[in-house]
Amino acid sequence: MTVALEISHRPWGHYEVLLDDPELKVKRIVVKPGQRLSLQRHQQRREHWFVAAGTARVTLDEQELDVAAGGSLDIPLGSWHRVANLGPTDLVLVEAQTGSYFGEDDIERREDDYGRLEG
Repeated sequence: MTVALEISHRPWGHYEVLLDDPELKVKRIVVKPGQRLSLQRHQQRREHWFVAAGTARVTLDEQELDVAAGGSLDIPLGSWHRVANLGPTDLVLVEAQTGSYFGEDDIERREDDYGRLEG
């Protein structure tokens, strides 16, 4: 059993920080059925997503991709991206972040279903 360093609840589900080192941050992300994260990008980190359960509908810049359990995807630095859960059960992702900074304030949102757009 993995012990989370931090658990953060969001309107779409929650994430758990599993590892937080200067060169790598790893999260377990759970997206509830019918929910999606904001369309966002980062200037200081890139991400690698591994789908552990469910099927992820991923928007990556102008593409939409479905990634089933066992599949993975790289999110390049500065790319607009979001993940949605169109299925009937929880979507579980493992996200590995690499780059120079991993803070939540490195999120620039373009669209958000929950009113979290910055000024």
